Amino acid sequence: MAIDNPAGANFPAGMKPSSPGSPRGAPPAAPTAPAATQPAGRLPLDDRDLAILAILAREGRLSKTELARRVNLSASPCWERLRRLEGAGLICGYRAEIGLSALGPHVTVFVTVELENHRAEDFRGFEQVVTGHDEVVSCWALGGGFDYLLQVVTTDIDAYQRLIDSILAARVGMKRYFSYIVTGSVKTGGVPPLAALAARRAG
Repeated sequence: MAIDNPAGANFPAGMKPSSPGSPRGAPPAAPTAPAATQPAGRLPLDDRDLAILAILAREGRLSKTELARRVNLSASPCWERLRRLEGAGLICGYRAEIGLSALGPHVTVFVTVELENHRAEDFRGFEQVVTGHDEVVSCWALGGGFDYLLQVVTTDIDAYQRLIDSILAARVGMKRYFSYIVTGSVKTGGVPPLAALAARRAG
């Protein structure tokens, strides 16, 4: 379900065509990674390294003993590989996937945002405001017709609208935004094609 809201319009509103912007800026900082000891681009990866990455991407709580068994290594060599991958920035952290439906009622909304102006200070101002709201769980800078894509999780649509009103009140130069309400989950938490990405990097 997509809803177009020019800045200042009440939610919901009828859809309107978008006009391309000139995106710049950078997404919010990623989760803190372990201190890098070797740049990722210089670390050679073999099949076992890729297997470790793929397994941990799906099962972050797996014990080191079980991880070693899965990749057919003894514990010490497996642990050393894990430390190298962390040190190279290839593993940025470990986290739990929360079952929001079990936690309580909620709504997830993806929001595309176009800014009025595209100066560096405009991007910095917008990013500073959105990163200060816990309801904005992800924010990406885009290339193309819009400047940002936000993922928002709130208790209901009213709470979502209050969040948008708060961002608009901060006068961050939001020209307009489209709201896409998630009606169901088809696929989440997928693991990227690690082998193909690693082959491209090594090529």
